[in-house]
Amino acid sequence: MQLRQMKRIVLLAGLLGCVGFSIGCSRSTINYQIAESIGTLGQYENNEPVETPKMAEERKQREAAQAREDELQAQLDEAETLAKGYWYEQAIDRLQSITGEDVSDPRVTQAIEQYQQAQDSLTAYEGDIAHLCFPGLIEDTMRAFDGDDMSYTYSSTMVTTKEFKAILEVLYESGYVLVDIHNIAHDETDDRGVTTMELQKLMLPPGKKPIIISQDNLNYAGIKNGDGIATRLVLDDEGKVKALYTDENGHDLKGDYDLIPILDSFVKEHPDFSMRGAKGIVSVSGSEGVFGYQVADTTVTSYEQNRNTVSEIADALISSGWSIACAGYSHSYMNDMSLEGLESDISRWLTEVGNQVGKVDVLFYPYGAEVEYPSDKLTYLLDSGFQYLCGLWGDTDYMEIGDGYMRQTRRFVDGYTLENAPQYFTGFFNVSQILDEDR
Repeated sequence: MQLRQMKRIVLLAGLLGCVGFSIGCSRSTINYQIAESIGTLGQYENNEPVETPKMAEERKQREAAQAREDELQAQLDEAETLAKGYWYEQAIDRLQSITGEDVSDPRVTQAIEQYQQAQDSLTAYEGDIAHLCFPGLIEDTMRAFDGDDMSYTYSSTMVTTKEFKAILEVLYESGYVLVDIHNIAHDETDDRGVTTMELQKLMLPPGKKPIIISQDNLNYAGIKNGDGIATRLVLDDEGKVKALYTDENGHDLKGDYDLIPILDSFVKEHPDFSMRGAKGIVSVSGSEGVFGYQVADTTVTSYEQNRNTVSEIADALISSGWSIACAGYSHSYMNDMSLEGLESDISRWLTEVGNQVGKVDVLFYPYGAEVEYPSDKLTYLLDSGFQYLCGLWGDTDYMEIGDGYMRQTRRFVDGYTLENAPQYFTGFFNVSQILDEDR
């Protein structure tokens, strides 16, 4: 017989003796000792040996009340998350779907009133809409700026992750909020069936200013693995887009080592930096790869796998609030192309890249070299489905609505501009305060 069983027998024998001979043991003492012996100590009221019907009913009531409270709190949390991203109407709808006794809960009625007031406070924004466009980012400056033949190229053409994070913080504190380029203007069809591109009223909270952030021609071509810079986009175990980065010890890591995952994480931490889920735009060409994967050379053994991976990453980006833009297949000056040359370049992009990344209606002119307005080349771009046409102006925010298109300029933020033309960013951030000291 095991020692524990023997102890229980002895204890129960003592309890029976205590009860039988009334030697002064109180009921609470007996209950305590019995509960201790059978392993139910603290489970029932007054340590009763078993759960009585009354206790069972009270327990069920408590559990039901707690389950209802948990469900209500989950609904309140869901509505709050929507409201933080300025989805006020959806937050109100979520709370108004609550039924039963919780409809009159003060937390519900107060939240509905709060979100309705926030919705009513939205005002139409009037003013310029900035578009800051970035290249790839440098994670480890010690290895990127090590004095080899690539150091100057990295320094002049790229921005460090430290600089980009600092810029995000300043923009956020200054009241900027990310907006989707498609919400600035889009097609509308009138009563006659005529469709035109129309400027929309961009409704923002008081004090907020719209901004678009983008990353240009994301192919990772020319990056030497081991130089402290990410080499491709990947999906993590949760299906989220991250950057693949090799650390100083040669270990491959998936994480926030480039613009897209850094911005994603920043919005997750600061949901009020994004207007209704907007993230940014990433443009891709094709001849030198997409997201770090070769899709042009059909002789590459991983060709089909690369294309599938690009599609999966594109789907993940779009579902998380990103837009994808075309940067031409060869990423060449479009103003210098003949009409036939432009048709060939765009046609190849649509066939070899567009089929992998989904329907794309945004075009980033490589190097800002725009076609003429109007022109046969413009007509061809519009006929190919591109409605949002983005050039480059260093220090000006320009936008116009044309016949079937919206034209907007980008301010390109790279190392050379930060160091040599800091005045371009006056009003957005102070370059001296965000510049990486390791440059």
